[in-house]
Amino acid sequence: MKPEFNGTAQLTCGIRFLTDFWQEKYLQEYIRDGGSKIKFVTGRQGSGKTHFLQLMTNLAQKEHYKTVQFSARDVWMHDFREIYIEIFNQCDIMECLEAASHYLIREMGFDHQEIPQGMRFIDYLSQNGMGDAITKREIRAQLKQIFLENPMLDNNFALACSMLTGSILGYPVLEEQNKELLLAWLGGDRTVKLSQLRAMDFYPSRITKYNARHMLRSLAEIIRMGGYSGLLIAIDDLEILISRSSLEPIHYTKMKREDTYESIRQLIDDIDSMKNIMFVYAFDRKLMDDENAGLKSYQALWMRIQNEIVGERFNRFADMVDLDRLAAQEYTPEVILAMSESIAEQQKSVRTLDQEAAEEIVRQARTGAVGIPQLIQIAMQEVKTDV
Repeated sequence: MKPEFNGTAQLTCGIRFLTDFWQEKYLQEYIRDGGSKIKFVTGRQGSGKTHFLQLMTNLAQKEHYKTVQFSARDVWMHDFREIYIEIFNQCDIMECLEAASHYLIREMGFDHQEIPQGMRFIDYLSQNGMGDAITKREIRAQLKQIFLENPMLDNNFALACSMLTGSILGYPVLEEQNKELLLAWLGGDRTVKLSQLRAMDFYPSRITKYNARHMLRSLAEIIRMGGYSGLLIAIDDLEILISRSSLEPIHYTKMKREDTYESIRQLIDDIDSMKNIMFVYAFDRKLMDDENAGLKSYQALWMRIQNEIVGERFNRFADMVDLDRLAAQEYTPEVILAMSESIAEQQKSVRTLDQEAAEEIVRQARTGAVGIPQLIQIAMQEVKTDV
């Protein structure tokens, strides 16, 4: 993920007003308790959007969440299948299924920690004279109950995870080639031939933009079963949708842009059917200000994300977060001075700002096109140049 400005690790004084609140209300409570949420973060250039996403990702990791980060510059956003694939590839599903296998072992009255490292559960049972048909039938019954009878899991997704967990346990036996095929199908690999899967008595359909959200719901459930608090997905640079620069790695036509807006609208409408998952999209405010191509141009989406009631105080529960408005409320000259001192401690080559410079930054931020965090960086570079 690209840095939006230098020294981001030190620019936390003002933004903690919001991130600490999200950590408490969402990461520690709502999402962990089975809720789901989509948030949008906007602001001018240099307002701290990328830093905000990184800080939230770090907090989520501390709260034992699986975290996914990527830029809309690197992943096509108009096809949710592409988003699902990126999320899947960053999540290490086998680690979660390993934890699910430990749960199954406990349910059968054993302790997975007593099994020698590198030994599979079925081999451990056989070594102790318990690898009989009744015990094997119990393993199958447990796999069915854990995966196939879980209403949060797509049937095909559940069956694939059941077989992969069986490969971890050593029963039912799964050849390495078939394991790779299942993982490739779960990851949306189009080169997988469905006939190869049918040879395993597995009859799935391909993952498409139409069923990818359902697959993501299943993935989030597997992550929860793996002992995690949930899944946080941070997506940066959504303003690429309206970029006309030929230098960008991907370019959106009007159709692809509207397909992206429709995909986000569908995700908003489906989010309540998911559990333990939080999306955070970040973008430059020009995506909101552009009447012809921005968010407001797609009414079905804009109606769902606009904040109808805007009070005098910044609303930390709002789904559309304006970092410029947050800065205007929280970034006082005193906070700016504290931020500059923190940066100067880390970067010995720059000096802290004085009260006059801090007050000037507040004035510039009211009318300028650059956010306060970047204005602090610029001012501190000027102080460095002057000395």
